[in-house]
Amino acid sequence: MPRFAANLSMMFTEVPFIERFAAAAEAGFQAVEFLFPYDFAASEIKAQLSRHDLTLALFNTSAGDTAAGEWGRAALPGREHDARADIDLALEYALALECEQVHIMAGVVPDGADGARYRATVIDNLRYAADRFAAHDKRILIEARSPGVKPGYLFSSQYQALGIA
Repeated sequence: MPRFAANLSMMFTEVPFIERFAAAAEAGFQAVEFLFPYDFAASEIKAQLSRHDLTLALFNTSAGDTAAGEWGRAALPGREHDARADIDLALEYALALECEQVHIMAGVVPDGADGARYRATVIDNLRYAADRFAAHDKRILIEARSPGVKPGYLFSSQYQALGIA
């Protein structure tokens, strides 16, 4: 029997985020995921997970400054400090929320930029994340984004993501 996690960033949007845990449980879900937990204290989210007997399947590192076009910072040359701060914060949340895996958001490569520099940067930051997460028996994930959904995202196909992995 397949098991599904309700994405609380996309589902039950008729109620405030913190109330979506109850909605997911009432709909029969046993697990949830969401994009970003960082607007809430980990303890507040943990209380909702516990109250509704839900498991957290996945969340992402910070997207960065989305108004400036960022969608992750792990691949951004010169932004390694920010990327690693995002990774460290995500690990803190993963530990507090008992989440086994976190998506490390790579970022958008500007038109005309040297893609090799972005790939080298993401590899360095993924190594950092892998070491930090493995020390706590947690996994990191990367995801491809369709150019139609997120133009310029570092990984636009499964094959590109696999090449980095």
